[in-house]
This record gives sequence, C-alpha cells and structure tokens, in this order.
Amino acid sequence: MSEHRIEATLDSDGTLTLDGLPYHAGDHVEITIVHATGPGERRRALRGKAVTLVDPFAPVAQEDWEAVR
Repeated sequence: MSEHRIEATLDSDGTLTLDGLPYHAGDHVEITIVHATGPGERRRALRGKAVTLVDPFAPVAQEDWEAVR
C-alpha cells in the first residue's frame, strides 16, 4: 500500500476538494482525515531530519539511581 499525504482546507460549506492526487480513476483508496495542529505547533518538526546517536548504549543518569549509590 502506498501512502500520499496532502494538506487541504475545508470550504465554507464544509466540502473538501482534493486535486492532483497520484492515483487513477477507478483506483480504490482509503481516506483518513486528521485535524492539523495550529501554526504555533510543529507536529512533524523532526521528520526527515538526520539523527546521530553518540554512544547509544552508555548508561544515562546513572548517578540519579539510589541503588547505584
């Protein structure tokens, strides 16, 4: 199954028109509608960004555990 994301705005009468989809007439598609976050929120701010893990197996905050003391 391929996935295509598109952002759209509802018209004043509540209709939604999607143009330029990468599918053909007669293709069976599944539609999921999700309310987008506001302009101040960035839900996908890190999507597509490079991630570098520096020593990912090193202990984290080991000094904070009472059992280690």
